[in-house]
Amino acid sequence: MRQVITAADVEQLLRSGQGTASIPTDALLTPSARDLLRNPRLPARPAPEPKPDCGCPHGVDVTDPASVSRFFNSPELETIKAQMCDIGRRMWEKDYVDGNGGNITVRVGDELVLCTPTLISKGFMKPSDMCLIDLEGRQLAGTRKRTSEALTHLGIMKRQPKARACVHAHPPHATAFAVASVLPPPCLIPEAEVFIGKIGLAEYQTPGTPENANAVGRVGVEHQVVLMQNHGVIAWGSDAEDAHWKMENIDAYCKTVWIASQLGSGLHSFGPAKLKELIGIRQKLGMEDTRLDSKDCDLCSPGDFRAAPVKTPGEAANVRQGT
Repeated sequence: MRQVITAADVEQLLRSGQGTASIPTDALLTPSARDLLRNPRLPARPAPEPKPDCGCPHGVDVTDPASVSRFFNSPELETIKAQMCDIGRRMWEKDYVDGNGGNITVRVGDELVLCTPTLISKGFMKPSDMCLIDLEGRQLAGTRKRTSEALTHLGIMKRQPKARACVHAHPPHATAFAVASVLPPPCLIPEAEVFIGKIGLAEYQTPGTPENANAVGRVGVEHQVVLMQNHGVIAWGSDAEDAHWKMENIDAYCKTVWIASQLGSGLHSFGPAKLKELIGIRQKLGMEDTRLDSKDCDLCSPGDFRAAPVKTPGEAANVRQGT
């Protein structure tokens, strides 16, 4: 039986260096094989199939301690660690944290996160204090133990890919609203609507527990700032600085609303039509917002917030005299 030679057979002979002399003279050549023999130029090899992305930046192998160590001590991560320390110091100086309160996380890969350690003042951290964990909270690097509340940050990050960093703190004014389980009313300050968006409220769960991670994570999907009942505030952003800005925004907003509510004349809302314009600005900046699906009557609802009642001159005098 005469041998059938295909183009693949010819290509294999050419790549192996054997040449075509070994092809039997009576072999049957397919048309494509005959064309390749007339013009023996090898086609380019197909590109290898890309390996599935493991989510590990710089090729770090989380099962190899040496690989993890190189990544953990890389110049890129040292820069992020220094930024985390700087933000921690600024939060401490602004009285957003006390004692060892508060924590910061930064996502440095699809499955890897830098976080602050437990039992340390955020005002006096060093880059060498930082920890590296995976999305399940397992610590991969760092001499200090990671913060127990990292699980809460991960509860958001696992649900919201845009959450590249989270900052948790106890800023006094925003935390006061969280303790009262009251959200500050919307439609009062344009900057708050653009840069904070709709504020969330998560039910109380014991800090550092999976239950708290789930409670906050569910709310954090659609809210970049979440008040945690009887606890504090967590904010997320595109990086640590962005998340910290939102922490500053929410405490300043709550402080202003609180002061304005004590003036006795009520709070002036700019209304849903103007709010929609601000939401449009927010969306142009690449920030999602679900409030446009709400009815106009709900957009500027004060919710449970109640401003201080207006007092008559006589009532105000009695307050001053203590009667």
